[in-house]
Amino acid sequence: MMSKISEFFGLYCDNPSSDFRQAMIAQTCPFTRRVCTKMRKSDPEIKIGTCSVKYQNQNVIICPFRLLEHDQIFIDCLHLLTMHEPGNELYLVPEVQIPGGHVDYFLVSAKDKKVKDFIGIELQTMDTTGTVWPERQRFLDEQGIKVSPDDLNTKKSFGMNWKMTLKTILVQMHHKSETFEHLNKHLVLIIQKPLYEHMRNNFNFDGIEGVRLGDPVHIHVYNFEEKDNKLSLSLYTRVSTDSMGIAKCLGLNAESKVELQDLIRIIEPKLVEANRLKIGITG
Repeated sequence: MMSKISEFFGLYCDNPSSDFRQAMIAQTCPFTRRVCTKMRKSDPEIKIGTCSVKYQNQNVIICPFRLLEHDQIFIDCLHLLTMHEPGNELYLVPEVQIPGGHVDYFLVSAKDKKVKDFIGIELQTMDTTGTVWPERQRFLDEQGIKVSPDDLNTKKSFGMNWKMTLKTILVQMHHKSETFEHLNKHLVLIIQKPLYEHMRNNFNFDGIEGVRLGDPVHIHVYNFEEKDNKLSLSLYTRVSTDSMGIAKCLGLNAESKVELQDLIRIIEPKLVEANRLKIGITG
């Protein structure tokens, strides 16, 4: 049975010209240009190096650093820096603490190192259950690299923790989106297409269609497909919503809905001709 590993230290496992032995020795992540952070618990010196795996006929990313390919995910967020101007500097600041938790990255527009605008960017990939180690070892064995027979003979394997991964990220996004909404800034969630499809199927996404620049929460969804003998990311779709939309996904809408209706009752009587927005020169 073929190994279920799709990529090993960034190398596509179906590309026979790749030097997997050298990758195993170097243990370097090509996307961070640092040593891989996925270590074996029983031997932290050994890095696992599995970026993505084959699961139900799809290549599924299991390491968030895999999303950093060419920094394209950040380029795809630049339009959300609505206060950015030519001449401003761009900064990418990792691991920023805010109320509701930490944010993976802040993309910042600055002038003379003074912040002019920023957006928060969250990366989410699949959490696995079990262990990918036996599949990793099976793959190395297929490449003619000697591994322990115990690793090859074990019945242990891995699965996908779809529901828990999705619930965790939506709860975190709900807390953080309230902060960004209050600041009138954008928060972007970066996910792979299979995760997005499970999200739509398992949670209430009614009304979350299309993308509006004014929404505080944006979800950027990426394809992950074979191209030129390697796996590559490409933007699949974008949708946007607000903290109430995320709350509705989670079934937390009862209290928020009452507050919204109260506000609407105050606003609607004021929707009169005298309060129309008038653009242009009046005579």
